[in-house]
Amino acid sequence: MYLLLGDKRALLIDTGDVADARQMPLAQTVLHMVSQYGSPGLPLLVVHTHRHLDHRSADPQFQHLPNVRVVGYDLASVRQFFGFTHWPDGRAQIDLGGRIVDVLPAPGHEATHLVFYDRNTALLFSGDFLMPGRLLIDNSSADLLSARRIAQFVSDKPVSAVLGGHIEEDVDGRLLPWGSTFHPRERRLPMDKSDLLALPAALNGFNGFYSRSGKFVIINPIHNLIATASAALLLLVALIAAAIHFLRRRRRRRANARLGVA
Repeated sequence: MYLLLGDKRALLIDTGDVADARQMPLAQTVLHMVSQYGSPGLPLLVVHTHRHLDHRSADPQFQHLPNVRVVGYDLASVRQFFGFTHWPDGRAQIDLGGRIVDVLPAPGHEATHLVFYDRNTALLFSGDFLMPGRLLIDNSSADLLSARRIAQFVSDKPVSAVLGGHIEEDVDGRLLPWGSTFHPRERRLPMDKSDLLALPAALNGFNGFYSRSGKFVIINPIHNLIATASAALLLLVALIAAAIHFLRRRRRRRANARLGVA
């Protein structure tokens, strides 16, 4: 989750995976930070990199609060709020007051994915589109086109850091166990502009299932699930066929034995 403060309003990118305010009082914490470090009464805008639950679970903490607007996470709401008439082409801007944030569509990991670029700090907030970990791809062709658009966008711009939504690697570049909450020797979060520029080539060489290309580990979970299910089904069919063949041979032998046939 990332909080950006401008002169006219604040911007929160993603609300994370914990819905219960008793467990994680996100809204209370964010509003305290806005009042402490921003101007009095600064409005808050809540947006999402994409609609996966681990990036929007705490939305209800912000809904119905005064001076807070939560942008919907479905594609229709995203397109309407930002004015994307030819999704995923085009670019939008959020004016925070003395601070402009560019908003670029980046579907591929997920159909509603957005990337945010803060002109003041040259930080690019990439969500799950690019991060130090498994790049999970839902739509390979869409993700490749997104990577090319983002690479083109940053080609003539400074990028101080690329800040993603997760860290899944240790300092040696090894992937940490899937779903683990204990990350010993976890690497630093930031990636850089060279990673953005290298991503299109890596995605272009993706085999559609699982591949490693330089720093990138690219996975299509749906394709892998289908392949695993297909393999399991073929194995089951083979086992059933073998069992039928065995039973038929045994019955034939018994019949032959009763008839005295060798």
